Amino acid sequence: KLQEAIIGTCTNGRLEDLQVAARIMKGKKLPRDFQMVIVPASQKIYRQAMKEGLIDIFLDAGANVLSASCGPCLGTGQGIPADGYNVISTANRNFKGRMGNKEASIFLASPATVAYSALAGEITDPRGIEADDKFPCSIPQTNTVSIAEDDNRRINGVWNYKEINDLNTDQMFAGNLTYSVLSSEPEKIRPYLFKGFDVHFTDKVQEGDIIVAGANFGCGSSREHPAVGLAYAGVQAVICKSVNRIFYRSSVNQGLPIILLPEAVEAYHPGDAVSINFKKGMVKINDQDFSFAPLPEKLMGIFKAHGLVNFIREHNV
Repeated sequence: KLQEAIIGTCTNGRLEDLQVAARIMKGKKLPRDFQMVIVPASQKIYRQAMKEGLIDIFLDAGANVLSASCGPCLGTGQGIPADGYNVISTANRNFKGRMGNKEASIFLASPATVAYSALAGEITDPRGIEADDKFPCSIPQTNTVSIAEDDNRRINGVWNYKEINDLNTDQMFAGNLTYSVLSSEPEKIRPYLFKGFDVHFTDKVQEGDIIVAGANFGCGSSREHPAVGLAYAGVQAVICKSVNRIFYRSSVNQGLPIILLPEAVEAYHPGDAVSINFKKGMVKINDQDFSFAPLPEKLMGIFKAHGLVNFIREHNV
């Protein structure tokens, strides 16, 4: 059973998406107490949808049409689900807590599927049949999406997230905070760091700490807040198997080193002593050495200056 549906956002709020949904919903009504939100991807699309009568169709069916902007997909404004809500959405992300409430479940689907499902009040096949389709996926999924409150992941100044792949920016800094806390306000970012993932991180993290993580670190939205906050907290470096390229660029800009060493991540065990020599390009875990390309002098300068802007100011670039 569903309690809410969303069609739109920047990814599936194109005119053709709205046209598909309108054809399905024309002359029909949503179930009683069901919430449906329509978010055109741009003002131009919104205006064209008005000209074609699509907005009237949605309103007549009982849906709400919002302005073309970030909203429920990010966990802001109208449409944040209540505890226990099941939401079907055309957005492209359903990380835990992505829509502003970690106690809600978000299912991603096409505009047609969302429209049919909204009218039925439950997830419905737009083909009008009962099917048992299976789509095997060979990509292993991360088993850990949050750290239990009684699980201490900081030992000897190292945060052990080695088994966690795809640690995303929503877990590092909730999207619904991005409009109240600016990326230029590190002191306001720090209290919320990793709150959606490890509630102890922001209280226990200390200057010089090291984070050990799995693959695709920093995936998700391209917000700068996590990199800003981690650099401000004094995190010495993140050692991971791989990193999202936008997060990597943000980290350099903020003075947060990211070291890609899958073999070091695999070798690490909780309690191991970890040290980093950036100039030599060396990570030491107990008595074992792992090499990476020594950092260029200019990049080292950016890290020492605590960010690209400070480096430019210091060198009058």
